[in-house]
Amino acid sequence: MNKKENAPIRIVLAKLGLDGHDRGLKVVARMLRDAGMEVVYLGLRQTTEMVVTAVEQEDADAVGISMHNAGHLTLAPRIVKALEDAGLDVPVVVGGIVPESDLEAMAEAGVAGVLGPGSSAEDVATCVREAVAARGE
Repeated sequence: MNKKENAPIRIVLAKLGLDGHDRGLKVVARMLRDAGMEVVYLGLRQTTEMVVTAVEQEDADAVGISMHNAGHLTLAPRIVKALEDAGLDVPVVVGGIVPESDLEAMAEAGVAGVLGPGSSAEDVATCVREAVAARGE
């Protein structure tokens, strides 16, 4: 979706549902900004519809959602489908607490990448860049 070859990646970051743990997502926002990306941080208590609207309005290249409430198998696929239904070819990257046993289901649901606790700034930026590049191929 990145319109210009040299334009920075624009990513929407959000916490879905009632999960109030956003410290990690704020750290990720800083990591991505430091890596040269444009970050639109939506904050806590976002709905699927709010995220899709923000992606459309911000002309985002990617979405990052943070999961700490065991809702990843429900909420992440819901975001992927809502983006597809809106005609948006935007990768979704999930960060947070996702058991290794759920990684295959996340990939099958269309999640472009999953980052766990302790991921380095380089890991985070690389995951987002690769997810965006894969959509452009």
